[in-house]
Amino acid sequence: MSVVVFDVGETIVSEARIWTRWAERLGVRPFDFHAALGALIERGRPHREVFEFFSPGFDVDAAMAEDPVFGAFDADDLYADVRPCFEALRAQGHRIAIAGNQPERAEDALKTLDLGVDFVAASRRWGVEKPSPEFFAKVVEAAGAPPEQIAYVGDRVDNDVLPARDAGMVAVFIRRGPWGWIQSKKGPARWAHITIDSLTELPGALGRAAGTSS
Repeated sequence: MSVVVFDVGETIVSEARIWTRWAERLGVRPFDFHAALGALIERGRPHREVFEFFSPGFDVDAAMAEDPVFGAFDADDLYADVRPCFEALRAQGHRIAIAGNQPERAEDALKTLDLGVDFVAASRRWGVEKPSPEFFAKVVEAAGAPPEQIAYVGDRVDNDVLPARDAGMVAVFIRRGPWGWIQSKKGPARWAHITIDSLTELPGALGRAAGTSS
């Protein structure tokens, strides 16, 4: 592997703070909001339906424009295993990048965290979102490597694992966050080339995968 590309939410950053803020914005208990979101994930529905459930006609994009907290991350949101994982991957000779379905402000916020990555890309700035094949074509273009030399790491089977695999990449499924746990119980999760529960497992898993394919 020459490039390891990471999704954002629940892959390298926790979204718990932001989802709780959304519940407060809607005037509902976080417990109720999170339960409704989990039900939508279980049913395979778009997560934005949670806003319509609690507040029909709610304008998500307008709310994001009004409040800079939505879609922005800081150092406290970064999972503790991220920096050690990145250091170990660099020591193995991998290049590292971040690309996910995020607004521009998330891309800007991640760039301030000094993660030492080759590039950070947000879908909104690219103008294309996962699971579209065009998104993964943009990943290949930005990485400057053929798909088979790229590993894509994400917490969603539908948005990350399956389209990355279809694009010819090594699909890595991290089983954490609401999508990760719920989708791990479903059949398509088996199509991940690598499944991990923590990023601390990733350097070793990629090393073993490379040894198997050689």
